[in-house]
Amino acid sequence: MGNLSLRSTMTTKKGDREFWRSVLLAGGFTPVPRWTLNPVPGLGEHEARIPEELVTALRRLGNKLAVPLSSVVLAAHAKVLGALSGEREVCTGYTPELGSPLPLRITLEPRSWRELLLGAARAEAELLAHRGFSIEEFRRELGLREPSFESVFEWGSVSGGELPEHTVLRFAFVERGGQLVLRLRYKTDVLDTECATRIAGYHHTALALIAADPDAEHLRQSLLSTEEQSFQLHGLAGRPRELPDRRVHELFEDQARAHPDAIAAVRGDTQLTYRELNARANQVARALLARGLAREGVVGVVTERNLDWMTAVLAIFKAGGAYLPIEPHFPADRIARTLSRADCRFVLTERGSTATLGQALASLPGVETLFIEAAYHEGHPEGDLGIEVAPEQLAYIYFTSGSTGEPKGAMCEHAGLLNHLFAKIDDLKIGAGDAVAQTAPQCFDISLWQLLSAVLVGGRTLLVEQEVILDARRFIDKIVDGRVNVVQVVPSYLEVLLSYLEEHSHELPDLRFVSVTGEALKKELVQRWFRALPAIKLVNAYGLTETSDDTNHEVMDRVPERERVPLGRPVNNVSVYVVDEHLAPVPLGAPGEIVFSGVCVGRGYINDAERTRRAFMADPHRAGQRLYRSGDYGRWLPDGKLEFLGRRDSQVKIRGFRIEIGEIENTLLKVPGVREAAVVVTEGPGRGKCLVAFYAGNGPLNAASLRD
Repeated sequence: MGNLSLRSTMTTKKGDREFWRSVLLAGGFTPVPRWTLNPVPGLGEHEARIPEELVTALRRLGNKLAVPLSSVVLAAHAKVLGALSGEREVCTGYTPELGSPLPLRITLEPRSWRELLLGAARAEAELLAHRGFSIEEFRRELGLREPSFESVFEWGSVSGGELPEHTVLRFAFVERGGQLVLRLRYKTDVLDTECATRIAGYHHTALALIAADPDAEHLRQSLLSTEEQSFQLHGLAGRPRELPDRRVHELFEDQARAHPDAIAAVRGDTQLTYRELNARANQVARALLARGLAREGVVGVVTERNLDWMTAVLAIFKAGGAYLPIEPHFPADRIARTLSRADCRFVLTERGSTATLGQALASLPGVETLFIEAAYHEGHPEGDLGIEVAPEQLAYIYFTSGSTGEPKGAMCEHAGLLNHLFAKIDDLKIGAGDAVAQTAPQCFDISLWQLLSAVLVGGRTLLVEQEVILDARRFIDKIVDGRVNVVQVVPSYLEVLLSYLEEHSHELPDLRFVSVTGEALKKELVQRWFRALPAIKLVNAYGLTETSDDTNHEVMDRVPERERVPLGRPVNNVSVYVVDEHLAPVPLGAPGEIVFSGVCVGRGYINDAERTRRAFMADPHRAGQRLYRSGDYGRWLPDGKLEFLGRRDSQVKIRGFRIEIGEIENTLLKVPGVREAAVVVTEGPGRGKCLVAFYAGNGPLNAASLRD
């Protein structure tokens, strides 16, 4: 009898070890969003009552399914954690009667509330069957140092006192007089009162949805209140801004009439007044029309970054065509594919830029070439054309890299272009007499605002030669000598410029704004900038080609307090949502896909219906508006700014943990001495997946600092 008892005990312990091994090694951690503008250490409490009639309905459902009420409430709790974390499998602390919290994992994959409820009941029963096992000692044996959860679920009793070190939020459900009471206890350096109230509300909503229709697909049902949904859709949108009922070229023409002899554009030793630039653009526009350019006809421009390029862009807009930039050094086959995909019939070019273009056109007999210089001498009038161009008319096409390797031609309209230019004019304070540096290659969409924003308001565009950009000293001298007020660079080039300025003291008396875009802007670089040049503002700009370029600006006059540099608020007339896979807004502070709505959203990809269908669609929240799915992941911050978390297609799962590669790369960029970072997934020695990081910097890194 004694041996039988011993064998039974050993079998039980073996079963306990196997159960907890599977739970503890499953990986994954369910974070609670950090949401407070005033992170003061302390504890807060919030109490919410679940109505008696709802509790009765839930109890009736539990009896029907032969599960306790605690399992019904636990299913709702799991749904809330999933919404807060963006995870399909969640881990919460579960406090059994007279015990300490134990990790409880619940999957949200079941489609219906009923399936989720039954799964939660099974998970709860399994945990209670193995609760007598000492898992803390087992965790040490397994070498686990990080906590498995930071929120705790309690049923039937309320623990008092301080929250454990790694617990930030405790949910205690107690029955009182026929009612169910939820008592939240939370750390005030993590959550504020409003956030705690919202989370309690999510639980109430989840319970009401369970009672209303247990067979509904829970992943398609939102937990947000009407007030929160309205705030996200409207309160977090860019400010309304009335735009002139004019197109970009018409606003330029207004300036040419008002200030004909003012300098509009400069490159090297050559400059054009507003009168001269306008006259040239009008002549080229008429030359295109004489050759049969139709409304929205696509015109390729193959030139260097010079004044003829600027003339060509304005000419295409004046003639009602669509601008298609192509760099002259592109391979012939790439030029040919771009022209063919865009149904381009005309190419504006210059002598000296036709080597590969000529090879490309050999296979495209229907494309006509027009030399810009020749158009000046065809005898066309210099006056404005007055052709009507509608706001919804196609303005330009930029080809961007596709995940399949085949470039996509993003089409954007005049309304989106104008809105973006005025966002730059407003936020960067560009006005009459100001100079904006044009530095980006033609094939990048940022080149367009750099080229045109100043001449809409009586300013001046300084086109900086490529050889000057490649030399930090010459570039700084050009900015100073050209009295540039606004410049845009990528972070890696900003670091080059800053390193030069740190070694060579140099005044930049006219520079007011430096806009940074295209790469993650790390906080260390911002800190260095404001140490060296505290009077010059930095602007972290974020946007996509498909959304008429930048949609968010974070204008900084000091180093941000957060670990990451935020993307800022949406610009004027732009709506940004953070949504789940069904395009429903996620809870404030929760991770989700960044999508865009409003005037900024382009038409789609030219002659690519399938990829357009996947990314562009009708906005389900705003009638008559287009919506663009970016594939970027982010979250809202308590101050109404957006934070970038990474790309949807760069997420991987390793040992149960959902890993965002961009998150790791951004963390590496914070390490002193790291300029660039890349992380890849590979197969480890045990045939399991592992991550390998690569970096570029000034020298080897200390391994201990990386572990910290």
